[in-house]
Amino acid sequence: MAYADIRLEIDERNIARITLNREARHNAMGSRMMREIRSACRELEENDSIRAVVLTGAGNRSFSAGADLGWMKDSFQKDREERVRESEQLADMLETLNNLNKVTIARVNGQAYAGAVGLICACDVAISVRNARFSLTETRLGLTPANISPYIVARLGVSNARRILLNAHFFEADEAVQLGLVHRSVEPEELDQAVEQEISSCLACAPGAIAITKRLIRKVSEQTTEQNRTYTAQMLADAWESEEAQAGIRGFFDRQAPPWVAEDS
Repeated sequence: MAYADIRLEIDERNIARITLNREARHNAMGSRMMREIRSACRELEENDSIRAVVLTGAGNRSFSAGADLGWMKDSFQKDREERVRESEQLADMLETLNNLNKVTIARVNGQAYAGAVGLICACDVAISVRNARFSLTETRLGLTPANISPYIVARLGVSNARRILLNAHFFEADEAVQLGLVHRSVEPEELDQAVEQEISSCLACAPGAIAITKRLIRKVSEQTTEQNRTYTAQMLADAWESEEAQAGIRGFFDRQAPPWVAEDS
């Protein structure tokens, strides 16, 4: 489908890139952008050839400033039922990104505030430029970061989540790494190379195995140890029986690259 507030591009390696494409507005998110991110994720979910997805912002100033001011002003005028529907739209977008069956890499090319931090936490990997700034600004406005909080707590843990959710302070990329919000910070000129390193690692892994491992991570984080005992035993048995595992193990013993690795890698 055609998109207005994002760009969706797929390269010759079947690496997809979703770009938040409102540079003049610091890539702020409104209703249309939220719908488009969700639609793009669903489109990529159904495309078995896609190996990984990079999420970034247009330009070099902002990953995203969070919610668009116009969207916030409109929400201020709506009744409770309409606000709940808008909130559910944001929640649906985050959950669709979080559950996408591909490796997702947040390429944090600049500042990231409020809901943008939720986007980062919904991705599997986050690489940031060192001069990026972050903040969960909702409490400064008398609001609460409700929709994004599950992803922030899951990423940072309760203690670190309290540190950034309750006081809305601004912090730099080095602190974001310490908190666990992003996995690595680099100089701006090194950003693409750092993202490429993550992509290269993904391309060495079996796509089906990545998809079931993402499901595994979600499931074991929700269940008790006893529940996980049965679930993980069955999942591993299923994996052994998959065509990917047969090809991967055969290739390992025969010292041949598996079919998902390009011959020139």
